[in-house]
Amino acid sequence: MAAALRGRAGGLAALWRLQSRRLSSFDVAVVGAGIVGLAAARELIQRHPSLAFAVLEKEQEPAHHQSGHNSGVIHSGIYYTPGSLKAKLCVQGAALCYKYCDQKGIPYNQCGKLIVAVEHDEIPRLKALYERGLQNNVPGLKLIGAKEIQEKEPFCRGLMALDSPYTGIVDYKQVAQSYARDFQEAGGTILTDFEVTNMEMAKESSPESEDGLKYPVIVRNKKGEEISCGHILTCAGLHSDRLSEISGCSPEPRIVPFRGDYLVLKPEKCYLVKGNIYPVPNPRFPFLGVHFTPRMDGSVWLGPNAVLAFKREGYKLLDFSTGDFLDAVSYSGLWKLVLRNVSYGLGELYRAFSLSAQLKQLQKFIPEVTTNDVLRGPSGVRAQALDSDGNLVDDFVFDGGTGNVGSRILHVRNAPSPAATSSLAIAAVIADEVERRFQL
Repeated sequence: MAAALRGRAGGLAALWRLQSRRLSSFDVAVVGAGIVGLAAARELIQRHPSLAFAVLEKEQEPAHHQSGHNSGVIHSGIYYTPGSLKAKLCVQGAALCYKYCDQKGIPYNQCGKLIVAVEHDEIPRLKALYERGLQNNVPGLKLIGAKEIQEKEPFCRGLMALDSPYTGIVDYKQVAQSYARDFQEAGGTILTDFEVTNMEMAKESSPESEDGLKYPVIVRNKKGEEISCGHILTCAGLHSDRLSEISGCSPEPRIVPFRGDYLVLKPEKCYLVKGNIYPVPNPRFPFLGVHFTPRMDGSVWLGPNAVLAFKREGYKLLDFSTGDFLDAVSYSGLWKLVLRNVSYGLGELYRAFSLSAQLKQLQKFIPEVTTNDVLRGPSGVRAQALDSDGNLVDDFVFDGGTGNVGSRILHVRNAPSPAATSSLAIAAVIADEVERRFQL
């Protein structure tokens, strides 16, 4: 079975490379082959099979960055503001994700999740989360006590927990690549190794040219190759602000990259964790805190922390890009965020280098975990949208621009977690907006 999957993956990679040499004209070009871009492209081509669609990806394969470097959790929709797009799309998206995986034979594990209060002052916040989850129509939620916590997670200690049985895990890179296959089988084209560096209106060489009227936007990559298209949808994640600037649209909100480093339990210690175990989030701080996450391969990830990444696609502790660093530190919004969260930021930075400091956080939940039980694991980089006042942009942002090029573009400016969980639901919203704006 593994050999067959490897063979299929190798065949797909060869197909993507082959397609990258077939440059042509398309009704809609989607920039970015992450899970959101692929889901949107798939939705659009299924709605409009007579139109020509392309996905443009700067890497050699789809789902190479955020979509392939995340925790793999299928979120249930507890945390998000009731009535927000984020809350609605997460609940819808989780149901669609499970259904899609069933249809495609993609393995997943609905292993559940406990949000655990270990201090008495966390209990009111936990109960508020429960109420929020109910407002968001999250299925199966209930509050449980210390005895029930240990029945579900024998090695976990806590006073009270919010039990979310609908939460699961999946390999999102596998899901994204399945979207890519759906898109290609419907007639779509994926052009890899196509890093977009320029978008402009075609020069009028022949006023009578039908193609010139139908596909007036030229999209070029850094090698000088180009396609022509009628409209553009960008789903560029870590580079969404830069793509917006290239197109002549607003650079706001800006993307500031935050790297999350994980530890992993040694294989002989994975019995300590059965499902997802999360802390009660502290509203004073911008991230959820370290947690325990089982993986589809049987491993268990611990973390992540959250530190400013000095490279937008830098997955190692010391990765550095001068351009990315200067982009981040020259943005006033970042400094406003930092000044409001100095102690939190210093703590996260310390924990990035100190294994024992990370263990202290984890031992609040599973005291048996020791430094001998863990290894340094993988990292991911989150594309965090930030406004000029230093506020984290918490919901999805879709916008376009003005002028000849800007009016033909829809930018997905912010698709934060739980974007992977929500990808099929987000795709429907994006497709609706594309149809409305571009009258497909």
